[in-house]
Amino acid sequence: MSSSVEQRPTPLPAPRTSPDPRPDRLPTGRRPRGRMREKLAGAGFLAPAVLLVSALLLLPFASTLYRSFFDDRRISGFAGLDNYTLFLSDPVLTRSIQNTLMWVVGTVALPLLLGLAIAVLTHTGGWSRAARLVVVLPYALSGSAVAVVWNFVLTTDGAANQLLRAFGLDSLARGWLLEWPGNTLVMIAANTWQSAGVAVILFLVGLQTIPPETLEAASLDGAAGWRKFWYVVLPQLRTVSVIVVGTSLVNGLKSFDLIWVLTQGGPGRASETLAVSMYQETFLALHPGAGAAVAVVLTTIVLIASWLYLRRQLTPKGN
Repeated sequence: MSSSVEQRPTPLPAPRTSPDPRPDRLPTGRRPRGRMREKLAGAGFLAPAVLLVSALLLLPFASTLYRSFFDDRRISGFAGLDNYTLFLSDPVLTRSIQNTLMWVVGTVALPLLLGLAIAVLTHTGGWSRAARLVVVLPYALSGSAVAVVWNFVLTTDGAANQLLRAFGLDSLARGWLLEWPGNTLVMIAANTWQSAGVAVILFLVGLQTIPPETLEAASLDGAAGWRKFWYVVLPQLRTVSVIVVGTSLVNGLKSFDLIWVLTQGGPGRASETLAVSMYQETFLALHPGAGAAVAVVLTTIVLIASWLYLRRQLTPKGN
């Protein structure tokens, strides 16, 4: 007699439930602690930079701003806005503002246009390396060294006047550094000779990052020459142009060494910019209050001009 054993189905194991990775499923006690730890870690990484900027930039600027509201006596008294009203009454500071604006326009437009033109012309070609070396080499010199070179060229008996006389152009010879606004213009040209090199380097980097496919597509569409450069190449150099203009803007506003070596702000303080006027008022005329006011105005102009330009250029179109 056979007996049948009833076999029961083996129950399947219950699936394991993995913890939900969503933050809202975490225990409430762990969320604030983790976020606090992340904030403390971020603050720890930022603290050295914040302390360095505060020590080297913010504290000196606050001290200069405080000093600009006091007069120039040994025992300083509060002067209010008297040092700032000098910009309206002192003809030297009025001329200094004019020269600073000329420097801004010249040191932004000339390196931008010249650097872009040289970069495009030397981007291809067998002689491009030698040409780029000649243009970029002055950028390795200091402002004082550039001023010494151009002083040899621009003095009354310098190379420029001797060359003009050699070709019978005596009427064009002049004291290049002795008359305003000619002295400011030739110093801007000397600064451009030096600063165009970095613009060339940046634009060459930008040209090398342009995808060849876009140029080929433009050629297939019939674009060539100036139209190809204006509508295809130039828009892709926008970021590089922002960097070139931004650096040129700041350098033009704070120009000092080249002006000081060539003219020392003369003749009669006619070629001073705000940076030179700040030095003149503080250390030579011994007017620290007026010098501090010039420094505050110069810093404010640099910050506002840089912010307005970068805000306009870096804002996405359509916003």
